[in-house]
Amino acid sequence: MFDTMTMTKVVGAACGSLLVFMLGGWAADALYSTGGHGGEGEQAYTIDTGAGEVTEAAAEGPAFAELYASADVAAGEKVFSKCKACHKVDGSDGTGPHINGVVDRVKGAVAGFGYSDALLAMSSESWTPENLDGFLLSPKNYMPGTKMSFAGLPKPADRANLIAWLATQP
Repeated sequence: MFDTMTMTKVVGAACGSLLVFMLGGWAADALYSTGGHGGEGEQAYTIDTGAGEVTEAAAEGPAFAELYASADVAAGEKVFSKCKACHKVDGSDGTGPHINGVVDRVKGAVAGFGYSDALLAMSSESWTPENLDGFLLSPKNYMPGTKMSFAGLPKPADRANLIAWLATQP
């Protein structure tokens, strides 16, 4: 059943398949990127995700002070549902520190909570509404090295509403 000719055919088929696979990868790589040699290639095309437009639109909107002055506390409580997984407002710590009285509280002031070095470096500052707005927009950009893994709240109105609601929590 397995004579020399059959084994030769099996090995030849495996080598041929490998060769076709490698050539397909090379062709796909050549189609996807252009450019010179030595590993320095340029993208053949880019996909516009509109990320730059969001920043421009945010810059054109009303100032945070205006949004905060007209914030909806009830809407802020709904936005807090995104924070409930890690933060509590009953005075006990969860994955994150409790956020009772966080507005205008000194950063890193909850006793017994293990803050990141990035937050401890800012412990001379307080959580003003403006600081909270910057942090809630993008925690990783506001405070590189933070332990908070939340991506952030992109809508300025949501941030203002949440901060207004947090200001009502003693």
